[in-house]
Amino acid sequence: MSAPETPLLRVVRGEPSDDELAALTAVVAAAASARAPEPDRKQDSWWADKASLVRAPLAPGEGAWRASALPR
Repeated sequence: MSAPETPLLRVVRGEPSDDELAALTAVVAAAASARAPEPDRKQDSWWADKASLVRAPLAPGEGAWRASALPR
């Protein structure tokens, strides 16, 4: 004999119509399937991180040459 299955949704209060319950089920199913996919592998090293290649644009002005070499 198999164990009883637990319901995915349970109405705690009120009496929703069939249409309301169908809409809720559709929203919950869409939210569950829209999870972000897991990455294939982690970045092993900080050196391999491509985010370090992105920087803010340089702003011209007094002292801009000095600020261009400062770490952010």
